[in-house]
Amino acid sequence: MNPRIAGSIADEQAVEGTVETDGRAIRFILLLGAVSLFADMAYEGGRSIVGPFLGLLGAGGTVVGVLSGFGELAGYGVRFVSGRVADRSRRYWSIATAGYGLNLLAVPALALAGSWPVAACLVIAERLGKGIRTPARDALLSHASTRAGAGRAFGLHEALDQIGAVAGPLGVSIILAFSANGYRRAFAALVVPAIIALALLRYARRKYPDPTRFESNAAGSHDSRRHPAFVPYLVAASLVAAGFADFPLVALRLQADAVMAPTWIPVFYAVAMGTDAGTAIVLGRWFDRSGIAVLIPATLVSAAFAPLVFGGGPGMALLGILLWGAGVGAHESVMRAAVAGMAAPGQRARAYGLFNGVYGLAWFAGSAVLGVLYDHSRTGMILFSVVAQLAAIPFLIAAVHRRAGDRA
Repeated sequence: MNPRIAGSIADEQAVEGTVETDGRAIRFILLLGAVSLFADMAYEGGRSIVGPFLGLLGAGGTVVGVLSGFGELAGYGVRFVSGRVADRSRRYWSIATAGYGLNLLAVPALALAGSWPVAACLVIAERLGKGIRTPARDALLSHASTRAGAGRAFGLHEALDQIGAVAGPLGVSIILAFSANGYRRAFAALVVPAIIALALLRYARRKYPDPTRFESNAAGSHDSRRHPAFVPYLVAASLVAAGFADFPLVALRLQADAVMAPTWIPVFYAVAMGTDAGTAIVLGRWFDRSGIAVLIPATLVSAAFAPLVFGGGPGMALLGILLWGAGVGAHESVMRAAVAGMAAPGQRARAYGLFNGVYGLAWFAGSAVLGVLYDHSRTGMILFSVVAQLAAIPFLIAAVHRRAGDRA
């Protein structure tokens, strides 16, 4: 055979193989997105009402704020351990499955809680489950992202995730509107999407047992060095986390100040999650073109949510919720995508665990402060939230410069 013809055939076969691999990568991302869609229907549906539910059980603003922060601390702190275990054992699927099980089954169990301490334990269990499974899942997703673009992959995953986060609270809102014992019925109904998510996860594991194959150098890379931009980036993310109020505290304010009827609070949460989904896709694409610099304007925008949510009426609160949702979209897409580019393939679960552990510590400290300030000084609370987030900007700029220097 003519060498030129043989070479041309080989090139065509290589292109076809690449296209097929790219297609499988996209399908894998979509399948993990579907798992997250139903998972979010369950636990975001529950989180949209857990603040008012705790209030009905006798918890005050300090308890809700500290519990929200401690739940995030437990969830993010355990990621440091689960990430290291995942990278060492390479049992990414097993760890992800165990975490999803705890994360999802704790939510419908809230229907049986008879006091706020019992409910608090279940809230913490739900956060722990999410913390256990997230580094392993994100490491699996990062391998497929090398084919689709990190921003695109994590943005698409987050968008599907938030479709569930919209549907869950809306379903909860309908149950609250038509049921005399709405909170408990709502928690019990969330067992349905939880079971669907676990079934899809099992199918994904059977269909794609080794996602590292999407990335040819993934299995053999054990370089433990982190990118020089990682430290300022981690500081910036921690400051943003410290100033970013969790939704249970937002919901408590909306209910306690009679800003709106209780049945509308899950609807507002659904609106926030819809904003999150749209923002994730847009910022994900932007990230693939411009890198972590996109977090600078995103942080400036989301920092304005606190004065609106905690100081305004229904209209201002809605605008604040939209900005809050945009901030969550940035955190859950671009922040995750950026970490994938700062660690070697074989060390990504560990990098995600370290990032999320420090991030969660900052979230806990910030949430505790925000909860105490909520009870004693609403103005002080708003100032703390805004200043903490704006303080992240110089560190983001430093991370951008170090990334640029590395490419140069």
